[in-house]
Amino acid sequence: MIALHFGFGALEAEFWRMIFVMTRIGAALLAAPLFGANSVPMQLRVSLAGAIAVLVCAWTPVAAPSALFSLSGLLITAQEILIGLSLGFVLQWSFAAPLIAAEMIGGAMGMSIASTADPVSGAHSPVLGQYFSVLLTVLFLGLGAHLTWFALIVESYRAFPPGTAWFTPERMALVAGFGTQMLMAVIMIALPVTFLLLLVQVMTGVISRSAPSLNLFSLGLPAGVLAGIAALILTAPLLTDRLSDLSLAAVTQAAQLIGPKHG
Repeated sequence: MIALHFGFGALEAEFWRMIFVMTRIGAALLAAPLFGANSVPMQLRVSLAGAIAVLVCAWTPVAAPSALFSLSGLLITAQEILIGLSLGFVLQWSFAAPLIAAEMIGGAMGMSIASTADPVSGAHSPVLGQYFSVLLTVLFLGLGAHLTWFALIVESYRAFPPGTAWFTPERMALVAGFGTQMLMAVIMIALPVTFLLLLVQVMTGVISRSAPSLNLFSLGLPAGVLAGIAALILTAPLLTDRLSDLSLAAVTQAAQLIGPKHG
């Protein structure tokens, strides 16, 4: 067994307890789409994890392993990291749905060539993806879903006490199963706009066959862009409802992970 002692007694034990609690919280913040973004400074993430860890240590009887750097202590720490990553990755499913829907809509509109650097992920994403992502972020924060998610992280210490309850393979399968709900959300977001764009493309194809002298590209591309913008304006209330449902689904899925049937 390997343990570190600096001679500070109870203060040192409380310090290692807080560091141990920060493991699950820090992993969840790292995997979450908002707090784990490249634009969020590491110092802010560590400070936020430490602030939540202080509350968890005060509210729950979480105890760090007696030998944190022993084999059993490292296994318990790995379990904490796995639980935290799962709670954060669940949010990634919901935040990926608008980006995939934007890819489908942008490809149908002919705007797939217009992409910008996403400050959240650091990768290139379509312009519509930026719009959907910002709108979902505003709704997620405005509805207070992030506060519910933080509460679920605290609740996870009661559902999965460190060293006594393990994150079973059934829970991992549940995380993967949330991808089905994400794909359904993608279809619900993209279907109204892509259906209208399909009608426009069929119409431009008929026109080009009727008048071969017309240039299909000079006619179809502007028509597709204008029809896509009009469809986005018309379906804006529906889009807001769908993204609000995604915010609710994100925290609901996180709550299902720490439901009563834990290992």
